[in-house]
Amino acid sequence: MKDNTFDNYHDRDVQEILQRKMQELQKKMSFFRMMSEIKSPIILTDSTLKENLLKYPFLVIDFWAPWCGPCKMLSPIIEQLAIDFSGKIVFGKINVDENPIMSGSFGIQSIPTILIFRNGNMVDKIIGILPKVQIQQRLNMLIGN
Repeated sequence: MKDNTFDNYHDRDVQEILQRKMQELQKKMSFFRMMSEIKSPIILTDSTLKENLLKYPFLVIDFWAPWCGPCKMLSPIIEQLAIDFSGKIVFGKINVDENPIMSGSFGIQSIPTILIFRNGNMVDKIIGILPKVQIQQRLNMLIGN
């Protein structure tokens, strides 16, 4: 008679691995579903910026101020890009007047300034206004489209 002890342990190990992988997959699907629901820039602050840099694989941050004319011109472009890149890139806005700590830590001296992060690391910087098409091209290059 054959001893099935090894087979029983092996089957349990396989089942545990499958359950763990299924949970990981469900977690990832939930994350991507949540990202695809973000269709407008999120409001960032000194206290929330770091956690959001770690949370989203791609985060584009618009540093702005309400008195800044060029910032007002850029705002609708950022709004539209947030829709266009929904599910791939999360966009955020941080008011430099209300959040001087993060603005200072990134050396923001002119606004509008857009910082682009991949996995928490800054990979690109745009100072001033660019046409929507040029910003799209830069973002597409960074995400591999």
